[in-house]
Amino acid sequence: MAIQDFFDAKLFMSATITLVVIMDPPGTVPVFLSLVGRKPVAVRARAARQAVLVSLLVISLFAVAGQAILAYLGIGIPALQGAGGLLLLLIALQLLTGSAGTEAEATDGVNVALVPLGTPLLAGPGAIAATIVFVRQADGHAGAYVALALAIVTVHFVLYTCMRYSGVVIRLIKESGITLLAKIAGLLLAAIAVELVANSVRGFVAGG
Repeated sequence: MAIQDFFDAKLFMSATITLVVIMDPPGTVPVFLSLVGRKPVAVRARAARQAVLVSLLVISLFAVAGQAILAYLGIGIPALQGAGGLLLLLIALQLLTGSAGTEAEATDGVNVALVPLGTPLLAGPGAIAATIVFVRQADGHAGAYVALALAIVTVHFVLYTCMRYSGVVIRLIKESGITLLAKIAGLLLAAIAVELVANSVRGFVAGG
């Protein structure tokens, strides 16, 4: 039996690179710091762990049953993109106006680890759609499924590493830097949100 029967290296590389580009581990650091940068180290570590676990759970769920879930609910990828874009836009407005920090204080950073960090920032429409596409490419081959599963775990390990050790950035930028990062992160999230909504509209138009 060929090695590809047990592990599809080509699919692993393709899925890993694609998910890293879409989920953007370095790009999550400014948003992560803007939401929990003022928290103690233990709280930041817990938030990073929770966000990655939520994202891993969501991505895994859609890898296993994504096509069935979307078909059962009658939801297309454009609808997911639109919903994710609107949610990210709300978070972006909170960051830009400075209201996100007070809400994070009230919940000790736990809620922001779930929303918006875990989903839709990490496990967003783009990552979900890419995962479903790669599952289709696997086409029932065990080696391809193993490669895709390992790719998903690898990307989430990179995400966790970037967020878990973001304290190095905090020591460099201090309190004023965190405030600045919050504004920059809000602007970037707003741009991502608009792009998701635009892609959603294009998807609906193309689909008739």
